[in-house]
Amino acid sequence: MSYEFYIGLRYLKSKRRQALISLITLISSGGVALGVMALIVVISVMSGFERDLRDKILGTNAHVVLLRFGEKGIADVDRLIPRVAQTPHAVGVAPFTLHQVMLTSRFGVMGAVLRGIDPEQEKRVTDLERNMKEGSLDALRQVSEGIILGKALAAGLGVKLGDPVNVVSPVGGGVTPLGMAPRVKQFTLVGVFEAGMYEYDAGLAYIPIPAAQAFFRMGDSVTGVEIKIDDIYRAPQVAGHLQEELGFPFFTKTWMEMNKSLFSALKLEKTVMFIILVMIVLVAAFGIVSTLTMVVMEKTKEIAVLKSMGATAAGIMKIFMIEGIVIGAVGTFLGLLGGLVVTANLDGIVRFVERVFGITAFPRDVYFLDKLPHQVNTPDVVAVVIVALVISFLATLYPSWQASRLNPVEALRYE
Repeated sequence: MSYEFYIGLRYLKSKRRQALISLITLISSGGVALGVMALIVVISVMSGFERDLRDKILGTNAHVVLLRFGEKGIADVDRLIPRVAQTPHAVGVAPFTLHQVMLTSRFGVMGAVLRGIDPEQEKRVTDLERNMKEGSLDALRQVSEGIILGKALAAGLGVKLGDPVNVVSPVGGGVTPLGMAPRVKQFTLVGVFEAGMYEYDAGLAYIPIPAAQAFFRMGDSVTGVEIKIDDIYRAPQVAGHLQEELGFPFFTKTWMEMNKSLFSALKLEKTVMFIILVMIVLVAAFGIVSTLTMVVMEKTKEIAVLKSMGATAAGIMKIFMIEGIVIGAVGTFLGLLGGLVVTANLDGIVRFVERVFGITAFPRDVYFLDKLPHQVNTPDVVAVVIVALVISFLATLYPSWQASRLNPVEALRYE
């Protein structure tokens, strides 16, 4: 063990007249630990939020959507689907229709997005069948005028399985002396799903494609074709291949393009939170600077003696750098351990806070998701640890440099 390392560790030990310095050392190390723990917990929550939001979106929507310019939609879809299914990386293809409607019942009126689907093909593209809470997806094949509603949408309308639900299209019902009349058709509720994302659960409904085509007078056309692929991050390549293969008037949209603003906002928020929370570690770094400065003042005679015995300026600098790095490293390790423990028990902590304060920490009608998500990503944790260690190292430079410049003659003149 080098003398620099040995002396640096000894200076960490408290003597009676150095109790204040030791207290400041503990506070500095605790500050680093608190900053690292906060960073890991917050970044893990942000990563989990992004992951769960992505899973909810891709569980309800396809990875790639094929559409056609114009208002007529895609005709001859039965001939198009086998061609699309041959696209590399495609694992599921299904047609769909999409319209904005109003849903009414005896107890309420709500706006919704009405999707026409083929139940058998929809299973290969989305998680609708897995998300069913009441009834079944196959009921849409058995009941030609059946409808499936999101859980919050069904609750808002006050309906249960077997109840009638009226679908109202604001246009296309014909001309009357009073103007355009809406088109209305009654459907029977055959299923209720819960995607776990309030926006979908409160605003999405499904009916069979033939019923949608008849109600909206689409003939044999559909709005588009949705494609599921084996790797969600290959969506741009698959979309580009389809665009090149089919050409005009077809065009494609990927899940990234359809949700670009949302995920860009999440990424920006994660970056900003990281920068803000790094400030906690910076504050703790000032504590390390203060600690080392006070140690240098306390150890003036020892430094002078070491220099008189032949210690170099670089050696003196190493002593105090080692002390500061140990303070930062211990704080970083404790913060890493605390952050991982808190993240692993986050659900229990949230429930405890809700019980103690009588609040709902994560209301479903405000946020996209129904619980507080979290995911520990190794690259994020490594980045936090590196940033904390680098800041701690930088905090040691000035006090160590000041110690290395000490003149032993001046320090020992009056001794």
